Amino acid sequence: MLRVALICSLLFLVQAPADDQQIRAVRDRSNAAIAKHDLDGMAAAWMADVHVLSSTSAQTAGRTANRERMAAQFKNRPDTIYVRTPITVEVYAPWNVASERGEWTGKWTEPDGALEIGGTYQAQWRKIDGRWLIQAELFVPLRCKGSKYCAQHP
Repeated sequence: MLRVALICSLLFLVQAPADDQQIRAVRDRSNAAIAKHDLDGMAAAWMADVHVLSSTSAQTAGRTANRERMAAQFKNRPDTIYVRTPITVEVYAPWNVASERGEWTGKWTEPDGALEIGGTYQAQWRKIDGRWLIQAELFVPLRCKGSKYCAQHP
């Protein structure tokens, strides 16, 4: 009986992390890639046909186009940083789909000074060949301070 318990314990230890933990780990790597302005690292989290609706309501479809959008952001605002913090991750395993909801913050410097913007976000994830990838993201701005940028209506 002890042998069976030991084998079961070992199997538990080598099992892959739960889907929600995998998604959170990919999100952490994506945040780290943004902090380093690592475009390839960011793109690694996206499906080829990823769709992003930004805080300014700009819509960008596709991994390549979103990579180019972020490259332009980093070029125009070299101190850009975004952090997405998941609050909930819910998985519907039969369809290999998940919902992530959380809070996001962006920071960079405009000509008239530093700004901080943030709000809530929702991401849809798909599990493809055992990997969780972002299919779509929606960023809703709920606060902005520190620059005239915040007074502009996109």
